[in-house]
Amino acid sequence: MKLIVGLGNPGRKYEQTRHNVGFIVAEKVAVLSAAGSIKVKFEGELAETSIAGEKVSILCPHTFMNASGQSVRKALDFYKLELSDLLVVCDDLNLASGRLRIRPSGSAGGQNGIKDIIRHLGSESFPRLRVGIDRPPTGWSVTDYVLGKFSKTEQETFEAATTRAAHAAICWVGQGMGSAMNQFNQDPDAKPKPSTSKKTQRRDVREPTRSQSSEDSE
Repeated sequence: MKLIVGLGNPGRKYEQTRHNVGFIVAEKVAVLSAAGSIKVKFEGELAETSIAGEKVSILCPHTFMNASGQSVRKALDFYKLELSDLLVVCDDLNLASGRLRIRPSGSAGGQNGIKDIIRHLGSESFPRLRVGIDRPPTGWSVTDYVLGKFSKTEQETFEAATTRAAHAAICWVGQGMGSAMNQFNQDPDAKPKPSTSKKTQRRDVREPTRSQSSEDSE
């Protein structure tokens, strides 16, 4: 069994804010996997589903971001899961807007929800999926920025990013951490570099003619 936790703040006031991308991703995982009805459990909203034959619970804590750990701890204890069976989805100020970073463990990196989960679990050794929201513009406080709603220019970026993150979470369940990292840690806008085999390279090199100097033929 796996537990996917999306971090955010409950209530209409915080809907579609940068700090709530974890909620958005969790909701998309629930839709894509045809999860059952939402229950109120573990101080949050919980939906159950099955992905690639694996039972999965999707949790959105309603304890507010800075107290996320108590909800996660209750769920882990109830299901008797290992830390490796937990995937926490959250926003990240240190990643460019829309970039994803999935890792098997790591520090809080300044993310208060992750920090509280580490405190409650007593370990950093649990998988997490970060969705980049970039740094605040000049003159903005971090609090105002993360609790602010997406601008019109950001909406398309985050619609695509949160959908991609939902697929990354599904991949983590069905194919494992290594596959998810290989597929989703790449920049989706980066153009792949053309690869040329050694044989191709040899064919492209022309033998220097007698009129060429030794410098020209290097």
